Amino acid sequence: MAHIKRALISVSDKHGVVDFARGLADLGVEILSTGGTATVLRQGGLEVRDVSDLTGFPEIMGGRIKTLHPRVHGGLLGRRGVDEAVMASHGIEPIDLLAVNLYPFRETASDPDRTPDEIVEQIDIGGPAMLRAAAKNHDAVTVVVEPNDYDTVLTALRAAREVPYEMRLQLAGKAFAHVASYDSAIAHWLGWQSDMDGSHMPDDLVLPTRKVMQLRYGENPHQRAAVYSLGMQRAGTIGAARQVQGKALSYNNLLDADAALECVKQFAEPACVIVKHANPCGVATADDILDAYRRAYTTDPVSAFGGIIAFNRPLDPGTAETILKRQFVEVLVAPSLAPGAEEVLATKPNIRALVTGRWHDAPIGTIQLRSIGGALLVQDVDAAEMDPAEVKVVSRRAPTEREMKDLMFAWKVVRFVKSNAIVFCKDTTTIGIGAGQMSRIYSTRIATIKAADAGLAVKGSVMASDAFFPFRDNVDAAAEHGATAIIQPGGSVRDAEVVKAADEHGLAMVFTGMRHFRH
Repeated sequence: MAHIKRALISVSDKHGVVDFARGLADLGVEILSTGGTATVLRQGGLEVRDVSDLTGFPEIMGGRIKTLHPRVHGGLLGRRGVDEAVMASHGIEPIDLLAVNLYPFRETASDPDRTPDEIVEQIDIGGPAMLRAAAKNHDAVTVVVEPNDYDTVLTALRAAREVPYEMRLQLAGKAFAHVASYDSAIAHWLGWQSDMDGSHMPDDLVLPTRKVMQLRYGENPHQRAAVYSLGMQRAGTIGAARQVQGKALSYNNLLDADAALECVKQFAEPACVIVKHANPCGVATADDILDAYRRAYTTDPVSAFGGIIAFNRPLDPGTAETILKRQFVEVLVAPSLAPGAEEVLATKPNIRALVTGRWHDAPIGTIQLRSIGGALLVQDVDAAEMDPAEVKVVSRRAPTEREMKDLMFAWKVVRFVKSNAIVFCKDTTTIGIGAGQMSRIYSTRIATIKAADAGLAVKGSVMASDAFFPFRDNVDAAAEHGATAIIQPGGSVRDAEVVKAADEHGLAMVFTGMRHFRH
């Protein structure tokens, strides 16, 4: 039997804790507590015994040490029917229920304005130790880590003055998962902090994952799927975005929304990115997001149908209304909604709208994960920037100022197009995009076909390639359709032949020395 006579409550998340403690007190349970939790409970009118009274030892070192004491851990670990004699000889009183949740390490580490010292102070020591002790001794002790379980525990106690073994077992599992997730978040953060020169990945990659959303299915209806948080989410990511309206998000929605958001974040000017099946089908910058949307849409109106649209400025009512009148859209993504935009979107309640918050520069250690059979591939995010001054002019003719502006715009876009990737742009607007072909020349041809189908002229545009040209045929095709400048990484054994082709056609060509494969 696990009758509860004494409970220790020490929580970082104070939600619901006063009502929980009051429910325990009404059942005659003695309440022990520490620090801020004790203050909150007393303010709620509850009689609370300080843990320092139990231990006979004060809180010291700014609260770093308050529960690390044999009378706390002995009270949690003592085996009923086995250890009573030793407990009595050392003045150890049994603790029958522990309610603890841990310092807000994830939230602090996710805040770009917090210093490493502030983050380290959120590493909880006593809390995890108590949770492990109570969960280990779940045969006699009830351990609660989630405020959502308070009512469940009180209901059981009111019915039988004890918590059933099956429930204690389940709660113990939650406690160990809570500690494991917490510790993995710390290990994850410390692992990346220790890589001072950025030369290696941690030997042990511990991922603080937690399911935050069950999806109806994966890419296809026969596949199971869910969303797991990596714990330290920053504003400006799809993982941390808030859905303000619309149907439930699907696996494919989230992949496409992520691709659209990460692309639109590359631009300082008002920008719009339209994505279909993980590839941009229209990208533009302009003086405002309405003009950017109109220009992006013209790139490929056919593919834009049912696409995902992302902006890097607040979505205003006029832009929202224009989109809803013009096309069917699956998901809209923006850092925020301007006043009145939510009311416009509400006229189409099935459209999913995601608000990401303002984003910051990607932190050190931002990684991409992909599973393969029996293993996990891990790499840094491709966040490398290219300054116009760093590109190398390899053709006889240097790009004009307008061409260089478009070349740099195209270089930002091509990074988000599946390899082999070709992007034609003019006036910071995509003209044609070729993606995911096994041969680069076919990506070039597809890009020109899409431009023609949209009624756009490749003539006068610039072309970007995510990797080097293995042959001159791509240059010949670009020139045939009237492109005037090309940006590419260089590095082919046939670079001289490719540059010669550019010179024959009077094209400007620049090398970046950096490729952007996206598989």
